[in-house]
Amino acid sequence: MKFEGKNAVYELLNAGTTINKLLVQKDETGKIVALAKQLGVKIQFVDKKVLDKESVTGKHQGYIATTVDFEYSELEDLLSKDGDKLVVVLDEINDPHNLGSIIRVCECAGVDGIVIGKNRQVQVNETVVRCSAGAISHVKIARVTNINHAIEQMKQQGMWVYCADMDGQSMYDANLTGNVALVIGGEGNGVSRLTKSLCDGVISINLRGKVNSLNASVACGIVVYEALRQRG
Repeated sequence: MKFEGKNAVYELLNAGTTINKLLVQKDETGKIVALAKQLGVKIQFVDKKVLDKESVTGKHQGYIATTVDFEYSELEDLLSKDGDKLVVVLDEINDPHNLGSIIRVCECAGVDGIVIGKNRQVQVNETVVRCSAGAISHVKIARVTNINHAIEQMKQQGMWVYCADMDGQSMYDANLTGNVALVIGGEGNGVSRLTKSLCDGVISINLRGKVNSLNASVACGIVVYEALRQRG
């Protein structure tokens, strides 16, 4: 997998991820090069045209790092933390830009992990990595065969599961402290009917405009930060 751009490569190095190849544009210096040398990462200084050819996104900013495929966590890894946990569950998010933005929001908010499905869900790819702006190197992402089974497992371990949807109680009236999982639905259909029925509650974002829906990553950010506010 390729990580492109200054932020993505710098956070990759900070996370201690094994880098198979690091391409850097000639004459580049600074903290990324210094950190790579400090960590013993072999650097190949190349012409910009080489980077342009290697780039998937076209936005390499003079840096491309190649690693093994993204390593997903197990659901148990997310649930093993002592004390209260905050987990985000994604139900059929198909836009890689949304997934990358959600990862970035969750990392900034200190979320303990993200759960995605193996099917009908965009997986971690180069676009997701770029949109996460390096945050993906610091967030645990569990990929499960069945989202609904994962929700049942979380409930069995004492977590309260809330999905974000239009017909729920105001998120300001819900108790989002303690062990909580927040389910965010896909761009088109929101949270699926069966998944919604498995949740302990439904929460909604107060909307005052004429448009009655929000982008999935924006909705995720609003709900996650309300949970963070309540948790102090």
